[in-house]
Amino acid sequence: MSRFHPLKITDVRRETADSVSLAFALPKDLAKSFDFEPGQYVTVRATVDGEECRRSYSICSGKGEGEMRIAVKKVAGGRFSTFANDKLKPGATLEVMPPEGRFTADLGKARHLVFFAAGSGITPVLSIIRTALDSRPDTIVSLFYGNRTTASIMFREALEDLKDRYLGRLSVFHILSRESQDIDILNGRIDGARVALLARSMVPPAEVDGYFLCGPYSMVEDGKAALVAAGAKPAQIRTELFATDGAPRAAPKTAAAAHSTGAAKVDCQLDGITYHIEVQGDERIVDSAHAQGVELPYSCKGGMCCTCRCKVTEGKVEMDANYSLEPWELEAGFVLACQSRPVTPVVKLDFDAA
Repeated sequence: MSRFHPLKITDVRRETADSVSLAFALPKDLAKSFDFEPGQYVTVRATVDGEECRRSYSICSGKGEGEMRIAVKKVAGGRFSTFANDKLKPGATLEVMPPEGRFTADLGKARHLVFFAAGSGITPVLSIIRTALDSRPDTIVSLFYGNRTTASIMFREALEDLKDRYLGRLSVFHILSRESQDIDILNGRIDGARVALLARSMVPPAEVDGYFLCGPYSMVEDGKAALVAAGAKPAQIRTELFATDGAPRAAPKTAAAAHSTGAAKVDCQLDGITYHIEVQGDERIVDSAHAQGVELPYSCKGGMCCTCRCKVTEGKVEMDANYSLEPWELEAGFVLACQSRPVTPVVKLDFDAA
């Protein structure tokens, strides 16, 4: 199971007025642990104003570029994002967990890759694009990137440089919601209707090997549905959520969903060691573990990042939300500990299960 490692920041680059990218030094003994696939993320941890903060940030550098860099966009009221944008300097140290995530591409067969990204959803997309263009000379890439204004476009110069370096192989279309452009299709937001129009007119499924969508819930889910309706096969489409805006709220739990024998006893196997915790009926497992001094892996605590993925080997739990586990994982008994509450008096979880 992944653990945190202290990594020194070697470079802080201002990307927009409200975003920065951070590059880390990787000691030789950690090079293998931090060997990432394009599209993956890392979880970072820091103490900000006396409070521990964990956040997941996608790697934006290409696999062969010799560095690991993430981007952090400031969020209104965001404790860590404000700290990263306003306080972090080269030489500072953050605790970082090795790369995780499934938003990756099979670049061995791809010839035409199409990306839909919104805001900071560009970060994993940029990593895949950089790697694909560099490693496959016959691959072409189309990117539809949504932002509010030109000034808010993250990695604008980097994208222009990539277009110049890979002439004819990278097409970038900026879709702006608060700034008028001459071409009507590029005005507004990336939503299901716009994805459907683009799939019909510019990037039809018959000519595309893979679609990638990264951004808020409504864009990703509506866009995916539009692509399937246009003829794309589900296997052609990869998605990753950067926010749950627009997601349906979890249904209220019924009395039958909670155990009635007081605190549930939950055994958690992690790195071959079994930890014993007690969880009240209205508590989530990760929160209870943290309060009892048991360090279970987690990051977003919103059901999106999959860092807390584990397998139920005995008993039963109920999840409040799930935005990352695949259907086959649910059938195999995997759950997200940050969203799970015990239903039975005894539960056993295996965080080491593959």
